[in-house]
Amino acid sequence: MTDRLKIGISACFFHPDANRPVFAGKTLQYIEQSVAHWVAASGEALPVMVPSPEGDTSRGIVGYADYARWLDGLVLMGGSDMWPGHYGEEPMKPQWTGDAVRDRYETALARAFVAEGKPVFGVCRGLQVLNVAFGGTLLQDIATLQPGALTHRDAGLYDQNFHDVAFVPGTRLAQLYPGVTQVRTNSVHHQGINRLAEGFVVEARCPDDQMIEAVRWQGPSFVAAVQWHPEFHDPADRSVIDDGPILQDFLDAARAAHRS
Repeated sequence: MTDRLKIGISACFFHPDANRPVFAGKTLQYIEQSVAHWVAASGEALPVMVPSPEGDTSRGIVGYADYARWLDGLVLMGGSDMWPGHYGEEPMKPQWTGDAVRDRYETALARAFVAEGKPVFGVCRGLQVLNVAFGGTLLQDIATLQPGALTHRDAGLYDQNFHDVAFVPGTRLAQLYPGVTQVRTNSVHHQGINRLAEGFVVEARCPDDQMIEAVRWQGPSFVAAVQWHPEFHDPADRSVIDDGPILQDFLDAARAAHRS
């Protein structure tokens, strides 16, 4: 038990809502259990939710750097849209305003882990946060801005919406799946990468419309992300990608950072 890695998972936010007085104006922070269970699947890691050190109840004692020093790695999980203002745009529709508070929290958290040389792995929204944090931009809505693209998010099907993903030859992701060029993944996003952040490389695309599906930083520490949700895949379903190698690659980087 004591040798297990401690892997931080960024929190989702439930902000005070006048229409839901049951929480009396309190902010809730939480994670989806599927993410924690995926991180812990190999038995090598203990998932730990990382609460935001900011907010109107903050005592200002614990900061992002404290978590980055204590934990061995970070997973940025999926969730709400990003606020377009973070990449210099106005929301095209009110429902695409996103969560600017969570954006600032996850950006600061990711930067703290990178500064400590600790690995960061992004899932869906996490990929988008990393791209924007490093200077890239997003498509506010794929269907609107990329006519003819696949339906990357179907509200009715949700995590049962699937499409093919093609690995870019020669990338680290392709190396994790020797002899495999294309896999099937879930797709639960209506936004995606527009301009790729400097220093990142594309590791996978949707072959039908060329939407970016996986990226990796070329900097000195491990920063990688996928647009799909590995935690939603049924391990018994052989028709979808086995996300085990992706998780192990991240945990190996966390183990190396822990030892150093």
